[in-house]
Amino acid sequence: MAIVILKEKGKLNYDDNISKYIPELSNYSNITIRNLLNHTGGLPDYMEVMDSTFDKNKIATNKDIISTFAKLKPQVLFEPNTKWEYSNTGYALLASIIEKVSGMSYGNYLFNAIFKPLKMTNTFVYQRRFAPKKVANYAYGYVYSDSLKKYLLPDDLAETKMVVWLDGVVGDGTVNSTIIDLLKWDRALYADKLISKESKNEIFTSPELNDKSEINYGFGWFIEDNGVYGNLVKHAGGWPGYRTIIERHTQNDKTIIVLLNYINDNTYIPITDLRKMLYNIKPINFVELKTEEKEKFAGEYKNSKGKIVKLIYENGTLYRITDDGEKFELKAISKTKFQMMKVEPDVFYEFTIKDNKVEKYIMTQPEEKVVRELIRLQ
Repeated sequence: MAIVILKEKGKLNYDDNISKYIPELSNYSNITIRNLLNHTGGLPDYMEVMDSTFDKNKIATNKDIISTFAKLKPQVLFEPNTKWEYSNTGYALLASIIEKVSGMSYGNYLFNAIFKPLKMTNTFVYQRRFAPKKVANYAYGYVYSDSLKKYLLPDDLAETKMVVWLDGVVGDGTVNSTIIDLLKWDRALYADKLISKESKNEIFTSPELNDKSEINYGFGWFIEDNGVYGNLVKHAGGWPGYRTIIERHTQNDKTIIVLLNYINDNTYIPITDLRKMLYNIKPINFVELKTEEKEKFAGEYKNSKGKIVKLIYENGTLYRITDDGEKFELKAISKTKFQMMKVEPDVFYEFTIKDNKVEKYIMTQPEEKVVRELIRLQ
């Protein structure tokens, strides 16, 4: 949003080459601010580049990213706007452009342009190793150590030590906030307080690549046309000790915000369940079927493209078998309808029986607007 505000003030244009603001990166002069915003620039990941080249006894900053890329000139992964690939490098460079154009530090500009106007009093850019300060009620992020059988700060584990040497980098992280403050930001996005309606439309519009294919990502937001919940704009985040998500249901004026500060191998954000709670969708009631009522659905089915899908009945359970042999339980909702378990969004199988024989099933994934018919092979 900070880039959008600067654009509206006439300080920059989305189609400016990044080398206009970061001349050290003249080797990447065909990459634009727009490419960085929607992850179509092709720059390699700075963490991977610096992992083997940077002195980790120091704390890296955005200037170190720029100097590393200027010196090593790592090859782009693809030509700009020919492909989409998420790039933390791009957003770190956007922060540097914000600093260059505004004449302020990244944190100060966000405070003045966004946090202060929206009264986001508990939101700030914070680098607790690079620029430590006391923060009341700060939620430290913890990771679980399987070997030590306890939660620790990621600073104390070799495999998550990057949180220390990368703590000086801003743009792809380091904004600390609360659920209440993020809700204030969400509310502001429905009004024209910070940016115009036209700019918001551009933020939440899927652009085209050179081959005219659309990418479901605007300026910093994933965009989804959901078959159940309508238009969604969302973004998740993660760093050792933290998991986050904000999901805005713009047609229905509903928002999900989750902030987690402890992580183990089983940590996940139950977004499907949260959506159902938000819309008062009742949990599915499963039913128990007899053996003969389930095993008759086992067999091979063919879709319209000729692909064969196998269902098996094993130890009292009906399974869908994937091409690599993985099994997914089909759990009965009725005598002819089943839900595939451990798959999100929800997937359903509804069978058609004629003259006591299973003819076919219809596989649906309502949120993805997927409907497929598969015919039973006799």
